[in-house]
Amino acid sequence: MADVMVEIPESAITETFLAASGPGGQNVNKVETAVQMRVNIRALDLAPYALRKLKTLAGSKMTVGGELIFTVRKYRTREANRIEARKRIADIVEEAHQRDAYRVKTRPSRAAKARRVDAKKKKSSVKKMRGKPKLE
Repeated sequence: MADVMVEIPESAITETFLAASGPGGQNVNKVETAVQMRVNIRALDLAPYALRKLKTLAGSKMTVGGELIFTVRKYRTREANRIEARKRIADIVEEAHQRDAYRVKTRPSRAAKARRVDAKKKKSSVKKMRGKPKLE
């Protein structure tokens, strides 16, 4: 199965910058380097199976209104966080396009069932012999 290259239109993305937490000293308190990206999934024009899988994969990152929200505060620069957020969005949308393998249900044959029962009976008799001998 070939990888699907995902193109996310700019019109579907909304970015806001916020103050990041974590290391960085005073820089963290005065500079808004963390990015929160919102992607309108309706604008992505996904196939129905991809949309279902995206909702499952996204979990709590998906809003009721159909927006995918990613907050990235991994790096100390806005640009690096923007690139990381776009990468994460592209990765999850690309993964949603991967179809799951179709599983064909199988059943054990009558002979396989008989072998299993015989093995269980043999194991049972071995375990019975481990007990204390009965005096009659």
